[in-house]
Parts: sequence; C-alpha cells; structure tokens
Amino acid sequence: MNNKTVWNKYTKKQNDELEAFATSYRAFISDCKTERECTDYIVNELEDGGFKELSKVIASKRKLKAGDKVYAVNKNKGVIAFFIGKEPLENGMNILGAHIDSPRLDVKQNPLYEDTGIAYLDTHYYGGIKKYQWVTIPLAIHGVVVKKDLTTTIINLGEEEDDPVFFISDLLIHLSQEQLEKKAAKVIEGEALDIVIGSKPIAQPKTAKAKEDAEEKEAVKKSVLALLKEYYDMDEEDFLSAELEIVPAGKARDCGLDRSMIMGYGHDDKSCAYPSFRAILDTPAVNKTACCILVDKEEIGSVGATGMTSLFFENTVAEILNLTGSLSDITLRRCLANSNMLSSDVSSAFDPSYASSFDKKNVAYLGRGMVLCKFTGARGKSGSNDADAEYLGKLRQIFDQDKVQIQLAELGRVDLGGGGTIAYILAKYGMNVIDCGVAVLNMHAPMEVISKADIYETYRGYLSFLKNM
Repeated sequence: MNNKTVWNKYTKKQNDELEAFATSYRAFISDCKTERECTDYIVNELEDGGFKELSKVIASKRKLKAGDKVYAVNKNKGVIAFFIGKEPLENGMNILGAHIDSPRLDVKQNPLYEDTGIAYLDTHYYGGIKKYQWVTIPLAIHGVVVKKDLTTTIINLGEEEDDPVFFISDLLIHLSQEQLEKKAAKVIEGEALDIVIGSKPIAQPKTAKAKEDAEEKEAVKKSVLALLKEYYDMDEEDFLSAELEIVPAGKARDCGLDRSMIMGYGHDDKSCAYPSFRAILDTPAVNKTACCILVDKEEIGSVGATGMTSLFFENTVAEILNLTGSLSDITLRRCLANSNMLSSDVSSAFDPSYASSFDKKNVAYLGRGMVLCKFTGARGKSGSNDADAEYLGKLRQIFDQDKVQIQLAELGRVDLGGGGTIAYILAKYGMNVIDCGVAVLNMHAPMEVISKADIYETYRGYLSFLKNM
C-alpha cells in the first residue's frame, strides 16, 4: 500500500490553514524548548480557551457538568486538560497523550570549573543522543534557579540576537587522526560534553603580588561567578538547587526552497504535543469526555513524579469523577478501562540516504499524512503495546469519514533497534491505545525536520478522534 502525498489534495483554504497552523507551531517550538516553558505556554492557552484550574474548582466546591473545562499542572512540568462530555465518565474518555521533554544536556549540581583559562559548565546528557552531534553548535541555557530563601530565578540565555551563546569544543581536523579512528559512540565521551561559558579573567588588583595570587585562583571562574551574581543574584552554591538545560540556540525555521518543512529543536515530541492541546482547545463540543495529557520524562523511561508512570493522571481522574458526583473505585476503573487513547508520539521518517535501515513497505514518509504505529518495542516487539485490529478498524473508519490521510509504519528494520512511548503505560488500564503522530527526520538530533503537511494532518486527525470516537 503506497499512500500518495497529501499536498495535492488540499484546497486553497486548507493550504492557508496549514500555513497558519505551521506558523503558530513554529513560534511555539522556538519559544518552548523545555518542559517548564511548554507548561507555562499551554496553561496560558488553556485559560484563554476557557479552562479552569482544577484546584480552584475543588476549592469552590462546585460540581462539574457537561461542557466544563478544567486542567491540572504537575510540578510545573506537565499538564492534563479535560473537556467534560455529555456521556457519563464511566463510559470512558477519548485521550490524547504526548510528552513535552526532549533530549538535551543538563547542567550538573557542581558544574562550574576552570581549566587553563577557560571556564566550563559540566553537563550530563538527558535521553538518547548522538553525542558528537552536540559539539561546535551554538547552545543556549534555559531553566530555573531556586535559592535557599525559595525565590526562583528564570534563566533563558542564548536565544535573543544580542545574547551570548555557548558551545562544546571539538578537536581540529589537523590533529584528529587518532580521534577519527574511534567508533562514533566514543568520538565524544559523555564527560567531554562540557560547555564553554567564559575565558576572560576577573579584573586584577593593582599590586603585583595580589595580581599574581589572583591569577593562581581561577580568575576566569571568579569572573563568571561575578556576572552570575550581577545578572541573576546567583552564588555558586545556588547551582545545587538549579535545573538548567542546555539546548540548541535559535529559532525553528522553514526548511526547503518550497518551505514545505520545519527544522527545529524538539519536534520529538512537541510536534505531537502542540496539535494535541490545540485539538482539545478547538473542539467545539464532545459527547465523550476529552482528555489531553502532556507529561515529562518520556525520554528517560517516563519515570519519576512528573513522568507517565506516576499516579498523577489516575489521581486527577479520580478528582474529576469526584467533582461529577460519581467517584468510586469501580467507576474509576471502568472510566479508565473504557477509554480510547492516541499515544501522540513521533515516528521515524524514511531517509533515502540510509534506506537500508528501514522496511520501505512499512515506514512513514514525509508529506503522506498522520502516522499510526500499531506497535513499537524492539526486535520481537519487546516492551511494546500492540493495538488490536478492532481499534484500528474503528480509527480507519472515523479518519476516512473526515478525510484524514493516515499511513501505517514501524520504527525501522525489525532486527535493527526500536523505541518506546507512553502507550504501554496507559494500556495497563485495559483501554484501547495506539501510537499516532508525525514522521520526523533526524530524530533526537539537535535539529530535527518535519513536514508541515504531516503536522497539519495530525491536528486534523486528533480533532476527528475527539469528535467521533
């Protein structure tokens, strides 16, 4: 089965809608590079769309009814939104679930050091990356610093035109004969991913002896600390309670002479997170309650208090049931078991330059629509959720009804590798779950590429799912 490009099927009106959607998405992915930034942005959009914070609804002791919209935030790193439908919650929900974290470098808790006149920040990479892709590119610092008095400073440095940027150095080609003999996994070691943050020593004292002493005591590091104090009122020990993420600097850009693609950092998984929350915002009415889950920590196994394996989702659904006057253990279990979910996550796009890594008959292609992935996992489907045929048949029916073009794909050649999503975590409740999202080139690289047509078609598919399922 060979799906054709979706570009040729659009009317002028749809092409205009596609470009408008792509423009708004490009702005989102440029401004929201961390899970905290995504959460802040999404909460603002939800509130503008009439959603109320769940804790305030609970405090007001007001019951929820059909048409009500609420959201809950998990430690500033994740959001769950609900649009209450006409049917009882016991009948289940239609759920869109994506993650808002992306591969990156995290600054360690004792990071700042100087070596022969250059100051560095020590980092620990987060998620699956090819380490050699992160050297010699402009980098930015995003995150928060929480001091002992519990005041919080937000840091976003390297994105504006006048901001400084940072980098990780690499060995010059003239001296790299030994380096180039190493395997790609070892060309750049994890402990070598330290970013250069300064090289200018602090102003020297006037006396010669004092000047000599100062030069022996890490004058460049002292200069960096003085600047951190000046601009952020931050001391060295404040790194202990900081969350600072190193990401590629710069905005997402239209890609290709025909501007058919978008190149940017973090398409995995923001290219699915964005159409997910836009779909629940733009759906005018629902029969079955609609839910949008946006979580953290997927890139490292969905663990921790802000990952999908935490009980935050289940606890929040219990709060929703309580506010509708129908909470009990059995109604909670029935609600979850009777739900349908699209695990909104990206898939690998076919790359002709590396054709041997894919099965051409079972791979996603740029510009051919929303991707359904029946199973992920590795090799013999290890660690996979495997959607059943009945669920796939129903999805094909509703997408065909709304003329949403889909393509079915696997994640590469059978014995080559694999990957996972949050699908299996929700499937444990017994609900219908399938992976569904956007095809990506250069996945997990600092700069990834998607087709504008694919993200627009995915948005249309998510709308159809919430409306018809």
